[in-house]
Amino acid sequence: MKSYTCTVEGTFAGGKFQSWVRDAAGQLNLKGWVRNVSHNKAEILLQGSADSYGVFRERMKAEAPVPDLSHISCKSLDYHKEFHGFETRG
Repeated sequence: MKSYTCTVEGTFAGGKFQSWVRDAAGQLNLKGWVRNVSHNKAEILLQGSADSYGVFRERMKAEAPVPDLSHISCKSLDYHKEFHGFETRG
């Protein structure tokens, strides 16, 4: 299964960003996880179709609850574990 990772930088208000990512990924049938790395940085791992990933990425830029989004970096990667759902981590 194709895997993608994204790093998002900005100011995150509570758990709203993680909840938004989980819900958006679920709507697009993407699996994986989201976690906060620091006060202003989060990581996302997504697994699914390239089309769903593309829609997710565009929606994240336009709709994610990050008031001062400063940077999004995404890339495909080889990831050997396959996820069967979407989880919130730390």
